[in-house]
Amino acid sequence: MLGITEVSVALIVFLLIVQFLKLQWTRRRLPPGPTPLPIIGNLWLLDFKLQREDLLKLTNIYGNIYTVWMGQTPVIVLNGYKAVKEGLLSHSEEISGRPLTPFYRDLMGEKGIFLTSGHTWKQQRRIGMTFLKSLALGKKSLEHRIQEETRHLVEVFASQKGKPFDPHTHIVHAVANVICAVVFGHRFSSEDDSFNRLIKAIYFVIFFQATIWGRMYDAFPWLMYHLPGPHQKVFVYNDFMHNLVKNEGRGHEERWKEDDPQDLIDFYLAQITKDDPTSTFNEENMVQTVVDLLLGGTETTTITLCWALLYMLQYPDIQEKVQKELETVLEPSQLIYYEDRKKLPYTNAVIHEILRYSNITAVGAPRQCVKDTTVLGFPIEKGTIVLPNLHSAVYDSEYWETPWKFNPSHFLDSDGNFVNNEAFLPFSAGHRVCLGEQMARTELFIFFVNLLRAFTFQLPEGVKEVNPDYILGAVLQPQPYKLQVVPR
Repeated sequence: MLGITEVSVALIVFLLIVQFLKLQWTRRRLPPGPTPLPIIGNLWLLDFKLQREDLLKLTNIYGNIYTVWMGQTPVIVLNGYKAVKEGLLSHSEEISGRPLTPFYRDLMGEKGIFLTSGHTWKQQRRIGMTFLKSLALGKKSLEHRIQEETRHLVEVFASQKGKPFDPHTHIVHAVANVICAVVFGHRFSSEDDSFNRLIKAIYFVIFFQATIWGRMYDAFPWLMYHLPGPHQKVFVYNDFMHNLVKNEGRGHEERWKEDDPQDLIDFYLAQITKDDPTSTFNEENMVQTVVDLLLGGTETTTITLCWALLYMLQYPDIQEKVQKELETVLEPSQLIYYEDRKKLPYTNAVIHEILRYSNITAVGAPRQCVKDTTVLGFPIEKGTIVLPNLHSAVYDSEYWETPWKFNPSHFLDSDGNFVNNEAFLPFSAGHRVCLGEQMARTELFIFFVNLLRAFTFQLPEGVKEVNPDYILGAVLQPQPYKLQVVPR
């Protein structure tokens, strides 16, 4: 007679074999890829996270479209500009969904812009795009708001009196105040407790899922939801953000004028009042849409500017060439506008190379098929998750002369004129291209030009070189560093 232990082991082994065979049967309909194991899929092969280096290695084995299994979920990865273009542009409508992980489902639900699909996403995205386009007009235009924060940032940098300092905190205050002015209609003092807590909340929400705790939550959501741990802190921060937006919204309702919107909340309130039975414009979606813009418009631009200054420390010759161009073209007291980039081809090329080389979104955000389609000859069923690997596009050796080197000449012709490159996709492409792309481009240009015009950036005394390694997360951060500024 077999004991209970032997029977249990035999049953477990039998179930694992059945699961393994089921996975092999399912794989027949998918692009090739490494053999998945029961329960964990290919997670062991990927060190339990999606890193661009690991995805690149798999490309060498399986080609430009392959399948990896994140546990029991297949993810189809597109690699290289041609494959990414096929998915994001040629099949933009079919691959326009957004998969919702258990963590983000419990944190935010299917509301707002970033984590919704279908009708809700289309309506929320449309109002966001319409509003952001309207920021080009009036005395409180986007550029004037950025110029105001640039002035504050330059003053703060100058106040360091040549002492070494970490620029991150000062940059994030400036960038966060730009988006706060856009959504709330006002900026915050850097000493404001709510403002500093908001910045902490944005950081925790963005970076949590890339931690081991975030991955554990997605693997065991019901259990983790009821257990103590860092994830509970993220929920508290998320509640704080939502309550802050709700309170701002109530203040707007008291002084709101439909024909004179001053910010996103004003603009959204006008949509809520309209009588449309198909409308998804309500307070919950308004709050989450504002939170989405706060999340999307703060850390990404901040981290890109931190990389920008790091590269200026690493490549002082490039910094000097930018400054010489600025001196030649711009008047000392001239206000900087985004339109000025056309007169500054080298500076514009450097900013584009910063975006390409840092590639802070790593592999990019996953998509989900909303209808059956075929990509590169492989049928992909509705509901399948697709990962267009943006890193593989901006580092594709077919389109970039020296992809693994920081080289502004990637965006210059033989006469020194600025030229774009079709494989330049740091903001993604297609239906789900970054909503705030134009805003981010404008911020990066105005902040960068003003900082390089005001200061020369140097390594602190005794520091010989920068650390080019990144910290893995939802956004790839540079290692913490300090710099010195020399007024020009």
